[in-house]
Parts: sequence; C-alpha cells; structure tokens
Amino acid sequence: MDAALIAVIGTLLGAVATHWFQGRATERTASLARTEQLRQERIATYSAFAGAVVDYRQSQNDRWFRARLEPGSEEAEQSRHASYRQRTAARQALFRVQLICDEPATRRLAEAAFESTHCMHEAGDDEERTLRSEEAKAALAEFIEAAAPSVR
Repeated sequence: MDAALIAVIGTLLGAVATHWFQGRATERTASLARTEQLRQERIATYSAFAGAVVDYRQSQNDRWFRARLEPGSEEAEQSRHASYRQRTAARQALFRVQLICDEPATRRLAEAAFESTHCMHEAGDDEERTLRSEEAKAALAEFIEAAAPSVR
C-alpha cells in the first residue's frame, strides 16, 4: 500500500513539474517570437523611413533647382507637387517610426532628419542648398546610427 501511494504521489509530482516546465518553455518561446517580430518590424520601418527621407531630399533638391532655373514653368510646378508627395510619404514613414521606436532620443533624431530635409527648398543660393542637403544627409545618418542597435 505504501509503495502504491508513493508511486501515485511521484506520478502526480512528475506531472506537475512537467506542466510547469512546459509552461515556462512555451512562455519563453512566445517571448522570443515577439522579440523577433518587433525586430523585423523595426528593420522594415526604419528602412522605409530612411528611403522616404532620401527620396524627399532628392525631390527637394530637384524642386530648388527647377525653381531657380525655370521659375514659374510647368516643370517647376510639377517638381513642387512631387516634393509635396514625397513629404507626405516621408511624414507617414516618420509616424511609423514614432509608433514603433522605444527610445525618445532616436525618435527625436528621426524628426530632425525629416525637418532638416523639409527646409532644403528655402535655401537662398546653391551653396546654402548644398549645405542644407549635407545637413539632411548627416541627420539621417545619425538616426540610422542610433536606431541600428535596436535591430541587431
């Protein structure tokens, strides 16, 4: 009788221990899956933002040149409207960064990259436009450098 009771208790303890360890393993697996999914989301979001800002900077440069070389022309107007579309795409990508990024400093760098690109078309001469373009490029590089550790 004692042997049977010990066997039953041993079986119950084994079942409880197995259940507990399996639950912990399941939680760990789910946590790792969530972490990897967030990492992949960040990679996609940060890459899309960088691409949108590069396209926006290019359209701002084009807008500036066309406004200076052909003021009031149809090409200058088309370039201005194209820069608006690129600004919208870059702003949408910025919103995604703001939603997924946990680091306030990194979010501020993304906002700075957007803003420095946004002001390029206001340059008074080619030297200032070049300077603003380089500042926008540097601001984007700074964002990428700050965001990279969160996706490694």
